[in-house]
Amino acid sequence: MTPRILVLGWGNLSRGDDALGPLCLAALREQLPATLQDRVEFLEDYQLQIEHALDLIGRQRVLFIDASLSCPAPFEVTKLQATQDASFTTHALSPQALLQIYQDVQGEPAPPCTLLAIRGEKFELGEPPSAAALAHLKRAISWAAPWLLMAC
Repeated sequence: MTPRILVLGWGNLSRGDDALGPLCLAALREQLPATLQDRVEFLEDYQLQIEHALDLIGRQRVLFIDASLSCPAPFEVTKLQATQDASFTTHALSPQALLQIYQDVQGEPAPPCTLLAIRGEKFELGEPPSAAALAHLKRAISWAAPWLLMAC
C-alpha cells in the first residue's frame, strides 16, 4: 500500500547549502513517531526527474523540499500549481513542471503539493553547509515537523 504522504527532498550533500533538502528530509524522518511511519514515504534524490511524477500516484499530500538562492531567509512555503515550463527539457525540473507532467500522464490533477524552499548562500563543491544555512534549516524543520504531523 502506498503511504498517504510523500516528502521529496533533493540536493547534493557535497555542494554546501545544496544539502538543505536532504538534511531537512533526514531530520523529519528521525522526528516522525514510529506509529506514523507507515503513512509517510521519504524520498531523496539529487534533482527532480520526470520519473518522479510516478511517485505522486496515490498520495494525499506531497511536501517538496529544496535549497534556494532566491527565496527570503530563512525559508519560504508555497502551494504548488501545475505549470508547463521549459524545465521539463533540462536537468533541473521544477516542481511545477513535475505536477504538469503528472497531470498530462495521469489525466487528473496532482495531489495537493507544497514546496518548502530553504534559503542557501553557498553551493560550492566539497564545502559543508554554511552556518547561516544551518540556522535556516533549523527554522524550516520547526515549520515542517508540525505540517507533517497534521498531514498524517
